[in-house]
Amino acid sequence: MKRHFHELSVAGTLVLLLLVLAVLAPGFFEPQPLLSRLATAAPRLVVACGVALVILTRQIDISIGSLFGVCSVAAGLVATGPTGIPGALATSMLVGAVGGAVNGTLVAGLGLPSIVVTLATMVTLREGLRLWRQGVFINLPDAMQWFGLPMMRGQAVVCLIAVGVLVALALMTRHLAAGRYLYAVGSDAEAARLAGLRPRLTTFLVFVGMGALVGAAAVMNLVQSPQVDPSTGRGLELEAIAAAVVGGVAVSGGRGSLWGVFAGFLLLSCINPALTYLGVKPYWDKASQGAIILLAVVADGWRRRRGGT
Repeated sequence: MKRHFHELSVAGTLVLLLLVLAVLAPGFFEPQPLLSRLATAAPRLVVACGVALVILTRQIDISIGSLFGVCSVAAGLVATGPTGIPGALATSMLVGAVGGAVNGTLVAGLGLPSIVVTLATMVTLREGLRLWRQGVFINLPDAMQWFGLPMMRGQAVVCLIAVGVLVALALMTRHLAAGRYLYAVGSDAEAARLAGLRPRLTTFLVFVGMGALVGAAAVMNLVQSPQVDPSTGRGLELEAIAAAVVGGVAVSGGRGSLWGVFAGFLLLSCINPALTYLGVKPYWDKASQGAIILLAVVADGWRRRRGGT
């Protein structure tokens, strides 16, 4: 219980918020609007899971919003051709993996700080995409919408994909050796090396996997709109990092779980619509999210000091 106190406290806060909404704003739980909100949030959950893996290795990636935009444009261009959704997904994940490999090479191969590397790639990708597309949208074929399914069924598919990715990664980090390597590298890279692990390779592969997940999330977002906006993805990195931190993933690496990320993501995702349903001014959304993130960071620091780490 003590080991998972942070995750349980976040889950408890989420349950409390939902109970308040059930009493004061039952319209929040109407099936169709609720499903639409979940489908809209599903791609961000996939990205948050990838970010959590990166943070577990004591790294950070703030270029994911820009990479998300590049993957979206690449997938949109391919989707207009004969390959359709399969081609768009393969292209998007490949572009994302290549972007992640560039970050991973600079961070793991050259030993550069990940915050500096990903800041540079964030600006480069975003400005390069702006110059390339000049703000021109890409019109998508009708067959792309909701995977060619009726809207509600397509929304359910998007949500199920996100949950499937979450469950697969959660099981991987808990039960597979590859997942435990992330914790070992994030806790103490030198000790992990002496134990026979390869911290640099692990870090590189985590960035590549992060990029591939961003590519998959871009397609999940793509099927929900008739057009691709080249500016899509702005601010995504902050949302994903916030969900991971609020969910209990330590910024110092080596500690946290994807189930906690899931709880943190749901809590942050519920705040904006909850305030709307409760009649609170929308500008309190960012303020309340910031307060929750600050409390999470303070709680993590206090716990580490109590533990003597």
